Amino acid sequence: MKELDPLILLAVFQEMLGAWLWPLIAVAVLGTLAFVLLLVRDRGLRARRLVGAQALALPGGALALWIMASVSSSGFTDAAGPADWILITLVFMLGAVGATIVAYTLAGWLGLGARARHT
Repeated sequence: MKELDPLILLAVFQEMLGAWLWPLIAVAVLGTLAFVLLLVRDRGLRARRLVGAQALALPGGALALWIMASVSSSGFTDAAGPADWILITLVFMLGAVGATIVAYTLAGWLGLGARARHT
C-alpha cells in the first residue's frame, strides 16, 4: 500500500467495528455539537473542567480498543499491514479525545467542575 486512501480506511473501520460504526459516528457528531454549544454558552473552555475531563483520556482510549476488539471479527494479532496499525492507533486516539470531550460536555451541562463566581 503506497498511499492512504480514505475509502480503504472506511472499509477497515467497517470491518473492525461492524454494526457499531455508524451509531458511534452519530454519537460523535451529536457529542461534538453539544460540545460546541457548551463552548458558545460558556464563551470558552473552563480549565478546571478540562483538566478533570482529561483524566478520562487514557481509560477512554483503552475502552475504545476493547470495544473494537470485542465487536471485530479480527483481533490485534491479525494486524499485519501498516493500515491496520494506523487504524488501531486512530481508534485509541479517537477514544481518548472522545472520552475527554464527552466528560467535559457532560460536566458542563450538568454544572460539575464549575467554580462559584463572585459578584
